[in-house]
Amino acid sequence: MRLLQLHSDFIEYEPIEKEIRDAEEIVSKSNIRLEDLVVAFIAVENRDDESVAKIAVDEIKKYLDMVKSSRLLLYPYAHLSSDLAPPILAIDIIKSVESLAKGSINQVYRAPFGWTKSFNIKVKGHPLAENSKEISKQEEHKHADPLHREKESSALEDEEKLQSFWYIAQPDGPMTPVSKYNFKKQDQNLQLLVNYETAKNRTVNEHPAHVRLMKKLALADYEPASDAGNIRYYPKGRLMKSLIEQYVTRRVMEYGGIEVETPIMYDTKHPSLQSYFNRFPARQYSITSDNKQLFLRFAACFGQFLMAKDFNISYKHLPVKLYELTRYSFRREKSGELVGLRRLRAFTMPDCHALCRDLDQAKEEFLKRFELSISVLNDLGLTIKDVEMAIRFTEDFYNENKDFLTELINRFGKPVLVETWKERFFYFILKWEFNFIDGLGKASALSTDQIDVENGARYGIEFVEEDGTKKNPIILHNSPSGAVERVIYALLEKSAKISKEGGIASLPLWLSHTQIRVIPVSHEHIIYCEKVLAELTENQIRADIDDRDETVGKKIRESETEWVRYTIVIGDKEINSDKLIVRDRNEGKQREFTLHELINEVKAQTRDKPYLPLNLPLRLSARPQIIV
Repeated sequence: MRLLQLHSDFIEYEPIEKEIRDAEEIVSKSNIRLEDLVVAFIAVENRDDESVAKIAVDEIKKYLDMVKSSRLLLYPYAHLSSDLAPPILAIDIIKSVESLAKGSINQVYRAPFGWTKSFNIKVKGHPLAENSKEISKQEEHKHADPLHREKESSALEDEEKLQSFWYIAQPDGPMTPVSKYNFKKQDQNLQLLVNYETAKNRTVNEHPAHVRLMKKLALADYEPASDAGNIRYYPKGRLMKSLIEQYVTRRVMEYGGIEVETPIMYDTKHPSLQSYFNRFPARQYSITSDNKQLFLRFAACFGQFLMAKDFNISYKHLPVKLYELTRYSFRREKSGELVGLRRLRAFTMPDCHALCRDLDQAKEEFLKRFELSISVLNDLGLTIKDVEMAIRFTEDFYNENKDFLTELINRFGKPVLVETWKERFFYFILKWEFNFIDGLGKASALSTDQIDVENGARYGIEFVEEDGTKKNPIILHNSPSGAVERVIYALLEKSAKISKEGGIASLPLWLSHTQIRVIPVSHEHIIYCEKVLAELTENQIRADIDDRDETVGKKIRESETEWVRYTIVIGDKEINSDKLIVRDRNEGKQREFTLHELINEVKAQTRDKPYLPLNLPLRLSARPQIIV
C-alpha cells in the first residue's frame, strides 16, 4: 500500500464520471470542500490484505498526532503505484481503513472509489506537511500483538508444499493424466475445475453475476460495519436461508442424524484441539478471554468429537450420526478471495459426522451419504449437470479399494477430477466434493464427505467391540448441501447463466419469497383481492397484494423483476367469473385457472418442502423500501 499524507488548509473535489466498471455508487456529484485536515491519498497494491489496513491506520494516527489534527480524508489515488490490486479487493481494504479509522479518529471522510475527480488542494507550509509511506504485509509481524494475531494451521503450509498427481477418471473407464485427457465440448466445466484446482489461485478480480442478483432481488448485501466476508440478509434472503436450513436438517434427520448443538469458541491449548488445529487447512479467528486463548470454530467437528468422547458406545450402536447446523462457522479467508456468497468468513454449514465400526462399514455408509447428497442438491434446484466432482485419495487407498472408487464414480455418471498423493498429509484418506463452476470460471465446493482415520484416536472416542475390547471409530465428515450461502450463490449463478443463454432466470418455487402476487385493477377491487389472498395463505402459499398507487403495467413489470412466478390481475371481469388469468413468468405466457386449480399447481411443485409464511407485510404499500 502507498500512502501520501498532506496536512492541508483545504481540499475541494468533485466526482466527474466513473473511471472503472466497479466504481461505487454515489448519491450526489456535488462539489465537496473540507478545511483544516489531513488528506491521505491511498493506493492499494497486489498482495495487500486487511493486516495492511490496520498498519495504515496506525501510521495515519501517528501522523495526525504529529501535526495535531483530528480530521482525515481518505482519497483513493491509483496513480501512486503501478502494481495496483484488483478493484474488488482495493475497495474492501479502503473501506476497512475507513472503518478502523472511525474507531479512534474524530472526523473521518472518504472520497468515492473508482471515479475521475477534479480537485484543488492547499497544503500547509511547514516541514511536516508532507509525508509518504510504503506499507507491506511484512510489517505486520513487527506491529502485531502476538496474542491477537490470527493463527495459521500448519496444514496450510503442508497444502502449499503438497505434491499432487492429477487425473480424469471416467465411469467404467481408466484414470487418464490430466495432461493427456482429451476434453470434449461437454467437459468445459470440468476443464475449468481442473484449471482452478491446479492453479490454486483463489483471488477474485471482478464481481461474479450473483452479487448483482443478490442485491437486485434484495436478498443480501455486504455489511460495511463488519469484518469483510460477513453478510447482511434482508427479509427475503433470511426467508430463503431459513427454508434451506430446515430442508437440509430434515433430510439429515430422516437419514438418521442425531441433532446436537456445540459452542462456537474453544481453548487453543486443549490437547486434542491443538493437534487437530494443525491438521485442518483453515485460517482461524483468535480471541483472548480471562487470560485464555480461544479460537472461533471453523467447523462442527471438534464440538461433536468432544461430545462423542463422553458417550458410552457399543459396536451395536454404530454408525452413530451426529449432526449440527452451524450458524456460524468462521474461517479467516484472505481478503482477495472474499466475494459475495461464494467465499465468506462466517457461514452456515450443515455438518453430519458418522462414527463407524471399521472401513467396511465406513464405505457402506459413505455410499448412502453420497446418494443423500445427490438427492438434496436435486431438491434444492441443482442437478448433476450443474456440478463437477473432484475426488482425492492416497495411493494406498486407491490400490486397496479400486472397486469401491469405481462404484462411486459410476454413481456420479460422468468424468471426475482425481487428485492423488503418495502419502497421507491430512487426517482423511478419501474425500469427494461437488463443485459449482460460476461465470468467472471459479469453482466452489458444495456437498462433500471424507473418511477420517485420525480423529477417533485423537479425541479419545471409543466404542466397545463384540469381544469387549475398546476401539476408535472411523469418522465420516459429510455436508449433504455444503454451506447454505453457497447454495444460494449457485442458484443465482445458474439463473444468471440461463438468462445469458436467452432463458428465464428463476428460483425454485418453494424458495421464492412471493409465489403469487395479486394485483387489483383499482382500489375498489382490493377487498376481493384480499379474499383471494386469504385462501392462498390458508393453503400455505406465500402471496402478497400490490395495493400501491401505481399503474397496473408498472406493478406487473415489478412483479416480473422480482421473479414472482405467478401474477394475477383482478378487475370486474375476474370478480364476475370463476376463472383467473394468471401470468406465468416461467412459461412466459398467460394461463387460465380457477383459484383451486392454481392452488393445486403450486402445492404440487412445493410438495414435501418446508413452508414459512411471508416475513414482510402482505400489502406492498406497507413495506419499507430496501435500498441496495
